Amino acid sequence: MQSTLGRLAPDGWRIRLIFWVGAVLVGLVASFFARAADYADQLFHQLVAISPLLPLVVTPGLIMLAAWITQRWFPGAEGSGIPQCIAALDIHEESVRARMLSWRIAFGKIVLTLLGLLSGASIGREGPTVHIGAALLFSLGRLGRFPFHYMDRGMILAGGAAGIAAAFNTPLAGILFAIEEMSRSFEERTSGTLITAVLLAGVTSIALLGNYTYLGIVPANVSVRTGLLPVLVCGISGGLLGGLFSSLLIRGQRWLRPIYKRRALTVAGICGLAIALIGLASGGLTYGSGYDAARGLVQGTRAVDDSFPYLKLLATAISYWSGIPGGIFAPSLATGAGLGAHLAHWFPHTELAAMVLLGTVAYFAGVVQTPITAFVIVMEMTHNNDLLIPLMATAFIAYGTSRLVCPKPIYRALAEDFLNASPKPASTSKAAEPATASDAKAP
Repeated sequence: MQSTLGRLAPDGWRIRLIFWVGAVLVGLVASFFARAADYADQLFHQLVAISPLLPLVVTPGLIMLAAWITQRWFPGAEGSGIPQCIAALDIHEESVRARMLSWRIAFGKIVLTLLGLLSGASIGREGPTVHIGAALLFSLGRLGRFPFHYMDRGMILAGGAAGIAAAFNTPLAGILFAIEEMSRSFEERTSGTLITAVLLAGVTSIALLGNYTYLGIVPANVSVRTGLLPVLVCGISGGLLGGLFSSLLIRGQRWLRPIYKRRALTVAGICGLAIALIGLASGGLTYGSGYDAARGLVQGTRAVDDSFPYLKLLATAISYWSGIPGGIFAPSLATGAGLGAHLAHWFPHTELAAMVLLGTVAYFAGVVQTPITAFVIVMEMTHNNDLLIPLMATAFIAYGTSRLVCPKPIYRALAEDFLNASPKPASTSKAAEPATASDAKAP
């Protein structure tokens, strides 16, 4: 990457400047988004405190409003946003790629995710932050008229990685997620781009939000003598449950797609009512991202009913089916933490915090099927290096188990749906292929 920029002088510094400004912008937007998301979540819980029955009206109404706005003005902003980023990496037609990663989509993603959190939907801001980061860097790259098409790919990867790093304050996990999930490979030409974006976005986020740990510092550990069985049980249970969730979400999304085209508001309203009913059944714990529940479980300051992880799983799937923008990262962490707390009853001699972390990494790895990212992100979110080997083993056991239930990773499957549904431009033809191939061979 650096050698390429050097050969582009005097345009090299212009490209560097656009890129650096974009990475800092991602950090700024991610920081604002994080604060706004917390505020929207707090507003909804204040509403629930007035009356637990209010969500029966408010949740369906706001979800229908968010679904209508998405369909009317921001098509392509629905869901997590990570599948759109992956799909954009596989598209060489710039006009189609630009529709998935535009300024409009980034703006809509922020506003509508906040509206979804205000409704009490079980969604998170982290996946949308990846989409926003990729859209911002890609759009700035288009303004800068980057000379090689592989730079577009590098900007998407770098923007997504910067989004993860800024959302969780986990720079290493941001890099690994871009490699392990979004690209499934590490291209030498974009490695410097990706790492620099993560550093700049991360530093900007830390300057605004402070050098915080997402789930707090957790000094938990498991002994070698008694730790094998908890690792096996958590890995298998989390992998099965995570694979079940992924399969359920993918199949439900595909089944609802033709219905949604005709009855979008009806589907959104039914989903909103179901979310409110699940929230009532859980005592309000399944509303929102689940961050407070996950942090409380990890810190040992909160207890939840054994049904919490399963109700949270269902609420998250229904929230995704509603067609509104929103991610599954934070809800998956909460579900995994609840699973670990449930399994802790079977292992009274193992620290509760350790079981919660093992459950968190197992379920997360089972859902996204990125085991390296899973154990690294949990380590970075808790500043816990003592559990490195147990977390690593649990993540890989969960990954293998999840593959038995859901052979294709969730984001890859959803990305294929976007690719199949995206309009094919008339200009796309075999004549365009040599240009793409020559770009791939560019220095």
